[in-house]
Amino acid sequence: MAVIDDVLDHLRVVVDDAADGIHRAADAIVATGRAGGLVRPAGAGHSLAAVLETFFRAGGLAFVRPLWHERVLPFAGASAATSSEREPGLGRGVADAAGIEARDTLVVFSNSGANPYPVEIAQAGVEAGATVVALTSLAASAAAPTDRAPVRLADVATIVLDTQVRAGDASWPIDAPVTAPTSSLVTTALWTAILREVHDRWPDAPRWRSANVAGSDGANQALFDALEPRIPELR
Repeated sequence: MAVIDDVLDHLRVVVDDAADGIHRAADAIVATGRAGGLVRPAGAGHSLAAVLETFFRAGGLAFVRPLWHERVLPFAGASAATSSEREPGLGRGVADAAGIEARDTLVVFSNSGANPYPVEIAQAGVEAGATVVALTSLAASAAAPTDRAPVRLADVATIVLDTQVRAGDASWPIDAPVTAPTSSLVTTALWTAILREVHDRWPDAPRWRSANVAGSDGANQALFDALEPRIPELR
């Protein structure tokens, strides 16, 4: 199908163009893990799908603690979630309560990068001395309303991975797109590329195993025992 070919082409271009940023993000994450720090993913609305992809995921890194607030979860109220990510101060409150450290790496997902919630989290991370990786669309950011946050996520982050997603996220029909959003696919592809690079640098990094594969429970329990005191979301 042509739409699938178009999406696959987009993924290839984005990952190739972001190669340097992927390398740098992997370096930062390895340094974080070896220093006993945490990877701190954040996002609001549908960008929370990317946060879920990073946390307690089979094959995913274990030293991950998400930055999140129930008010930005669409299942808790879709309209309210949209309003909440535009509310000044909410992201700052989440970040301040999280105890971000200089040895941590923040991974902030936001297609537009224009709302206060992700921007404030990124700013708090930079102020704490942490590395901040942004997965965002520069095109969508440029087209977003300018009256929500004083700066864009891409202006704040240490490392920027451009998803190259169109403003509005839709991808089909190509000439006048109204459906088939691609931001979740692109951010997952970029995160997958980062995980591969992390493995190349640190093959024995602590990772979760699938709970549906025999023999995994013991290894996962050891990670629970080690990390639950610092990652209460694992309880």
